[in-house]
Amino acid sequence: MRHHLLRFLFPALLAGLLLVPAPASAQQSCESLASLKIPNVTITLAASIHTPPDFEVPSTPGRFGTPAGLKVAVPFCRVVAFAAPSSDSHISFEVWLPIAANWSGNYVGIGNPGFIGSISYGGLTREIARGSATAASDTGHNDAGATSEAPDTWAIGHPEKIADWGHRAIHETTVAAKQLVQAFYGQPAKLSFWNSCHEGGNQALTEAQRYPEDFDGIAAGDPAYRITHLQAASEYITWVSLKNGVKAPGYIPPSKYPVIHRAALDACDALDGVRDGFIEDPTRCHFDPKTIQCPGEADYASCLTAAQVETAKLIYAGPKFADGTPIYPGFDPGSELGWGLMAAGPEPLSISTGFFKMMVFGNPDWDFRAFDADRDTRLAESKVGALVDSFDPNLKAFKARGGKLLLYESWDEAIIPPRSAIDYYNSALAAMGGPSQTHDFFRLFMVPGMGMCPGFGMNNNGTFDAMEVVQKWRETGVAPDKIINSHRVAGHVDRTHPACPYPQVAIYKGTGDATDAANFTCGLPKR
Repeated sequence: MRHHLLRFLFPALLAGLLLVPAPASAQQSCESLASLKIPNVTITLAASIHTPPDFEVPSTPGRFGTPAGLKVAVPFCRVVAFAAPSSDSHISFEVWLPIAANWSGNYVGIGNPGFIGSISYGGLTREIARGSATAASDTGHNDAGATSEAPDTWAIGHPEKIADWGHRAIHETTVAAKQLVQAFYGQPAKLSFWNSCHEGGNQALTEAQRYPEDFDGIAAGDPAYRITHLQAASEYITWVSLKNGVKAPGYIPPSKYPVIHRAALDACDALDGVRDGFIEDPTRCHFDPKTIQCPGEADYASCLTAAQVETAKLIYAGPKFADGTPIYPGFDPGSELGWGLMAAGPEPLSISTGFFKMMVFGNPDWDFRAFDADRDTRLAESKVGALVDSFDPNLKAFKARGGKLLLYESWDEAIIPPRSAIDYYNSALAAMGGPSQTHDFFRLFMVPGMGMCPGFGMNNNGTFDAMEVVQKWRETGVAPDKIINSHRVAGHVDRTHPACPYPQVAIYKGTGDATDAANFTCGLPKR
C-alpha cells in the first residue's frame, strides 16, 4: 500500500515543486552597489539620499542645463559611475533608484539635447519623483559642449567619442542601469521606457534600431533623424540665407517672417474645414511665396523682393544632391515663425556649423560660406555616418520582443524639418510589410500647432504626455487612436486639439467650438 501511495504522491509533489517560483535575487543596500562588478563600468559613488531634502541637484550651465537650487524631495539611492567601452571612452552617468516602497517597478531612460555633454539632472529629478528607476549620461564628453548646442573640440581626432555620442553611450548606460536595478531591488524592472525629443528623439530611434532589447516602450519626439543629412540641411538653410551677409538682396529679415506666415495661413489654414490659426496638414498646402512679391524693385515691409522670394523657395524645398535627389526635406508652409533659428543670423547656426567644423572637417576655422550641399553631405556620410546615423527601417527585432514605438513630430518644428519623420515612417512601413504589420507596434503622430517638442508653441504650459501614451500602449496592448494636445493659460486649458495617427488628420465636424478637440474627428484628408 505504501509503495502504491508513493507512486501517486511523488509526481504530485514534483509538480508542486516545479510550480514554486524561483526566489528573487537578494536585495543589496545602496552603499554596497559601489562594489558591484559591471563590465566596462567603474562605480565611483553609491549613496543613500534622505529627505526632507538633503540633496541639492548639481547645476549645469547652458540653455538646456539644470538651474541651481533644484532639490530632490523623495528618498533614493544615487549611483555615480562611468563606462569605458573603448580605450578613448569615458561615459559619465548617474542612476537614481527610488526606495523600494516608492518604486513603480519601471525603468525610464533620460535623453540629451543636441551635442550637449552633461547629465540631465532635471530629467532625473522628474522621473525619481514619479517613482521610476532612472538614469542619464553625458554621452561621453563633458566640456564646453555642455554650454553650447555645438560640438566642441572633443570631437576632433576622437572617433570613439563620436561613436559614444552617436549610439553607444545610451546603450552602455542602460545596460549598467538595469544591472543596478536588479541588484538594488532583487528583481529586474517590469518594463523599460524612453521618452525624449530632438537629439533625445534620435537616441530613441537609435535604440529601437541598434539595441532593440534595451526598451519596451519608446516615445521619439521630433527626432534629429539621420544626423549627417539633417546637419547638411540645417547648414544649407544657414548658407542660403547668410552666405552673402545680412545686407544681401536675398536675405529675409526676421520682421518679414510673420508676413510670410500670414500669407501661408491665408492660403491653407481652412483646408481642414475651419480657420483655427495653424495648418493641419502642410503636405496639402501649395503656398507659393511669389504671391506676396513686391511690385517691381520695391522692398516694402509687407512683401518680399524677388530675391527674398527665391530664398523662401529654397527653404521650403530643402537641399538636394547634384542629380536632384533630395538630401533632406525642407520646411513646410506654416513654419515661418521659426526660421530665425537658422536663417536670421548674423552668425550661422552653431549646431550644424559646429558639426561640420568638428566632426566632418576637424577644423575649427572652417568657413560655412564654403559649404557645398552635395560634396559635404557625402563627406559627412563617409567620415562619421556609420557612427552617428541611424535610419535602418527594419524594426523586426524590436517588434518581436513586444516593443512599442510612438513617433511624434510637430508641424511647427523650427530645427528639424517635420517631413523627415514621415520619410522614416514610410520606409519602415515598406520594410515591415505595410500598415497591417506595423500599426500594432509603431505609429506616427504629426502634431499641428505644438511648436518644437512639448513645452513650446500651442503646447506651452499644456499637455502632450507621450510617456503616458506609450506606457499605456505597452501595458495594455491597445494602440492609441488619438492624442489630445492642450494649451493652458494661468492654469486653465483654453484650447485642445487632437493629434491623429498618420496618415489621418483632424477634421472639423462642421459645428462647435474649433478650440475644443471634441469637435474634430480623425480621418483621411481629402486630396
